[in-house]
Amino acid sequence: MIEKVLKGNSKYWMWLAFLSAFIAVGAICYIRQFIYGMGLTGMGRDLTWGLYISQFTFLVGVAAGGLMLVLPYYIHDYKAFGRITILGEFLAIGALIICLMFILADIGQVVRGLNMVWHPTPNSMLFWDMVVLWGYLILNVLCGWVILTAERKQVKPPKWIYIFVYISIPFAVSIHTVTAMLYCGLPGRHFWLSAITAPRFLASAFAAGPALIVIACIIMKKVAHFDAGKEAITKLTTIIMYAAIINAFFVCLEFFVGYYSNIPGHMHSLEYLFFGLEHNGHVYNNLVPFMWTSVFLCFGGLGIFSYLKITKVYNELLIGVGCAAIFIALWLDKGLGFVMGGLVVSPLEEINEYIPTANEIGVTLGIWATGILIVTLLYKIAIGVEHEVEA
Repeated sequence: MIEKVLKGNSKYWMWLAFLSAFIAVGAICYIRQFIYGMGLTGMGRDLTWGLYISQFTFLVGVAAGGLMLVLPYYIHDYKAFGRITILGEFLAIGALIICLMFILADIGQVVRGLNMVWHPTPNSMLFWDMVVLWGYLILNVLCGWVILTAERKQVKPPKWIYIFVYISIPFAVSIHTVTAMLYCGLPGRHFWLSAITAPRFLASAFAAGPALIVIACIIMKKVAHFDAGKEAITKLTTIIMYAAIINAFFVCLEFFVGYYSNIPGHMHSLEYLFFGLEHNGHVYNNLVPFMWTSVFLCFGGLGIFSYLKITKVYNELLIGVGCAAIFIALWLDKGLGFVMGGLVVSPLEEINEYIPTANEIGVTLGIWATGILIVTLLYKIAIGVEHEVEA
C-alpha cells in the first residue's frame, strides 16, 4: 500500500514540495537551536514553557478527537462513519508524532528524551504522559494498518485486532486527561489549579479533532474524489457543535470561579488574557486580541452550525467555514491562551510576558508541516485503497 504515495498529479507533488520547504526551514532553525541552545527561544527562568508546549497541549486534543469516530463506529455500530473512521486513526498518528516532536524541541537535546526510559519515574505525571502517548500511537498504527489491509483484500479484519481497538478508546481519553493533570497538578499556578481542566481539555478535543477531519473530507472531495457522505458530515458537525458549547461553558465557569470567589491568582490570569493587566504602571495585553478573536470565532462557528441545523440546509462551504472557525478558536484558546495565561502571571505576582522568537516560530512551522505531510501521505494511502476497492 505504501506505493500509493508515489502516485499523484502535479498538484499533489506541489503540495508536498510546499510542505517540504517549511520542513527544511524548521530543520535549519532547530539545528541553530541545538547548537546555540534554548537562548534562541523566548523562554527563560520565569517562562519554562512556551510555544512548543502550548502546541503540544493543543495537538494532543486533535489526536484524542479521533475517538469521536472510533466510538460510534466500533461500539455503537454507526455505519455512516465506516469510510472515515480510518481518517480519524491516521490523523491521530500524525498529531501524536508532532506532539512528540514538540516535546523533543522543548527539552533542547533529543537524547534527554531517553531519560524517561533509562530512569523512569512512575511518581511523575510526565512519565505517564509518555506512556499513554506512545501507547496510543502504537495502537493507532497497528489498528489502522491491519484494518486498512483487510479492507484492501475485501475481507473482514481479524477478530484479535478489535481487542486493540477497544483498548485504544480509554487510551484516547487518557492522553488528554494525563496532559491536563500535568497542569492542574501544579498548585503554584492558580489559573491551572482547576478540577475541570481535564473535562475542558476533552471537550475542546472532541470539537477540534472532528472539525479538522470534516475540513479534510471537504478538501478531499474536491481534489481526490473522496465523498465521506452527507450523513457522516452532518453527524460530525453535531458532535462538534455540542463539544464546542460544552467547552465554552467550562471557560465561563473559570470566570465565575475567579471573579465570584475573588481569587487574585485566577482573576489576574483572566484579566491578562481578556482585558489586559496593569502592573507597576504598565498594561500587559499581548494576548487580548487573540483571545477575543477566539471568542468571536467560536460563537461565529456555532452560529453557522445553528443556522444549518435550524434550516436543515446542507452547505459544504458553510460547514467548512464553521469548522475552520471553531478549530482556530480552540487553537487560540488552548494553543496560546491556556498555557501563557498560567505562566505569564507568576505566583510571586510578577508579570513576565512571553514573545516567541523567529527561530522558535520557524521550528514550530516546520513541525506542523511535518505532521501535515505525514497525514497527507496516510490519507493518500487510505483514499487509494478506497478507490481500489470501489473499482
